Amino acid sequence: MKICIFGAGAIGGYLAVKLAKTGVKVSLVARGPHLAAMQVRGLTLIEDNVPTTVAVTASDRPADLGPQDYVIVTLKAHSVPPLVPDMQPLIGPETTIVSGVNGVPWWYFHRLGGPLEGTRLTSVDPGNAQWNGFGPERVLGCVVYPAAEVAEPGVIRHIEGNRFTLGEPDGSRSDRAVLLAEAFQTAGLKAPVRPRIRDEIWVKLWGNLSFNPISALTHATLDVLCTDPGTRAVARAMMQEARIIAEKLGVRFPIDIEQRIDGGAAVGAHRTSMLQDLDAHRPMEIDALVGAVAELGVLTETPTPAIDTVLALVRLRARVAGLYAG
Repeated sequence: MKICIFGAGAIGGYLAVKLAKTGVKVSLVARGPHLAAMQVRGLTLIEDNVPTTVAVTASDRPADLGPQDYVIVTLKAHSVPPLVPDMQPLIGPETTIVSGVNGVPWWYFHRLGGPLEGTRLTSVDPGNAQWNGFGPERVLGCVVYPAAEVAEPGVIRHIEGNRFTLGEPDGSRSDRAVLLAEAFQTAGLKAPVRPRIRDEIWVKLWGNLSFNPISALTHATLDVLCTDPGTRAVARAMMQEARIIAEKLGVRFPIDIEQRIDGGAAVGAHRTSMLQDLDAHRPMEIDALVGAVAELGVLTETPTPAIDTVLALVRLRARVAGLYAG
């Protein structure tokens, strides 16, 4: 089995070390000091304060790596469309694209059925770059739960979690999903194959949709914004609008909104990824997490006043910081 991880940051690096330790042929596409460190010293994972270093094949030129059985994409959503042409050398006739990207996925309406079947989402796939460049039939959905960080170039620190939920867009239990799940499980990861992957996408999205932009606007950590009455009310209103949209699309939520917010509070003094990106002056992941839900509101004829208000504010905040081009 040949697996390429495109976007070998914290999550991609964590996954690469876990798989490489079991003998899977893993390669990584990375760049800059992180790539240089991996090429010289290998890739190190610190897990439970124990470091493990593996030799990996890493390059900033996908053409060096050749066609793969699986390409696992672990980039921020806005980074993917411009890189689709670069990924083409990794894609052979049987290659599966594993979409481990936060937010509403570009393939959402592939094999969903109903009147919106085949609808393209411009907020996450401008110009249909991924739909045309990958093809939705190649996609295997993946909801990523672990938390990790790049401690220094070539070194990943695992923080918590080891679950990567997999699922076919049509809900089938395919051979390709089962084979990848088995490889993940052999590596000590949890990798259930779910028939309703979109349900899990929405439960995670509930938090990303609301907590991320509110934290970027207020600079509050999760424990604060989930317990402050004002920001909790804003998060609740955004989640309620999202729930109406999702249920119109056939989603079933296993928990309620108050439980989801309480779960965020329980994480503690965590700075969301959007706040971290703002502080580090990196492009902010706004469209896949918030803009796409607003787009789904239009498609389902669902009013989204709370989402629209927060979206306008966080987009302007990002533009003022030079971190959002639209």
